[in-house]
Amino acid sequence: MELPLFPLPVVLFPGALMPLHVFEPRYQALLAHVVEHEHRFVLLEPGEDGAPAPGTIGSVARVRAVQPLPEGRSNVVVSGEQRVVLDRLVPSETPYLVGAVSALADDTDTQVASPAELGRLRDLGERYGAGLAALNDVEPHTEFADDGATLSFQVAALLDWSLESKRRFLAIRSPRERVVRLLAAVPRLLADLDGRVTVHKRASSNGTGHRG
Repeated sequence: MELPLFPLPVVLFPGALMPLHVFEPRYQALLAHVVEHEHRFVLLEPGEDGAPAPGTIGSVARVRAVQPLPEGRSNVVVSGEQRVVLDRLVPSETPYLVGAVSALADDTDTQVASPAELGRLRDLGERYGAGLAALNDVEPHTEFADDGATLSFQVAALLDWSLESKRRFLAIRSPRERVVRLLAAVPRLLADLDGRVTVHKRASSNGTGHRG
C-alpha cells in the first residue's frame, strides 16, 4: 500500500497513543490530506538525508484527534496500528514524502506466552502506568489489550527506553520474545520509577507530609 510518510526520530508502537505537534508547512499539508481521506500515515525514522531509507520499519499512525492552533499548526493524537516496512519512495507532487510499504506481521510458528506470563506483564504495566501518573500528578489511565502481541507493545510504549532500544523492540516478530524481554526489564525500570515517585511526593509536600 502507498501512504504519506512522516519521518520523525520516534517509535510508535501498535496499540499505543502518541501526541504530535505539527508545525512544518509540508506536514500541515500531510495532515490536511489524511484528515480528509484515510486518516492514516506512516510514522518512521528519517535517514541521514532526512528521507527514510528502504527497509526502515515504522508503524501506521491513525489520526484520533486534532486541535487546530494559530498559523496552521496543530496538536494531534495518533494511535499505532500495524507495523510496516518501507519498500520504496513513490514519486509524488505533494510537499511531503509518499512511500510504498508492506506489512510486518508477527511470526505465527513461535511459542505463545502463557496466561501467567501475560497476567504478570499486565500487572507490571498497570503499576508502571500508575507510577507515571503519580509522577505527573494526573489520574492513572491505562487500558491494555487482551492479546499478548498488542499488550507487549502497549507496555513497551510506557517505558523510559532509549530510541535504539525501542527501535529494536519494534522489529521483534515473536510475541513471546517481546513478553519475556519485558518481564526481565520492567521490574528494574519500575523500581527506578517508584524511587522517582517517592522523591516527587516528598518534594511536593515540602518534606513535611503536607503540600505547600
